[in-house]
Amino acid sequence: MSDTADLIKLYSTRILALAADIPHLGRLEDPQATVKKRSPLCGSTVTVDLDMVDGKVTRFAQDVKACALGQAAAAILGQSVLGRTTAELERAAAQLAAMLKSDGDTPDAPFEGFEILLPARDFKNRHASVLLAIQAAAEAARHAET
Repeated sequence: MSDTADLIKLYSTRILALAADIPHLGRLEDPQATVKKRSPLCGSTVTVDLDMVDGKVTRFAQDVKACALGQAAAAILGQSVLGRTTAELERAAAQLAAMLKSDGDTPDAPFEGFEILLPARDFKNRHASVLLAIQAAAEAARHAET
């Protein structure tokens, strides 16, 4: 497949639609935890604010300055993050990394929407951007619990 065809496949209509409609976009006032992650390769950044009550995410916001893949990943996270535990977020982050880097399975529900990003496997230079939001959320959840 040509490089152009690969890029067209990578930036599918569905990925671009997700990137255009990111849930919980913005910042929280006075969050329990804030984590900012940056991809050194492309410069994408995601800042996550969240609160947890009884071990579950109750408030969440994200400031996303990333490529369409990073934005799509943030959208998928935003659709499922409320009510999740730290363990669920950490598991989803690990599963997404394995899906991209070592042909692992799609993350478990409720994060199975990350399957749309399977074409990014072939673009190692995009992996960090795809992982930013879920990694930031998992880290923020750990901080909120301590």
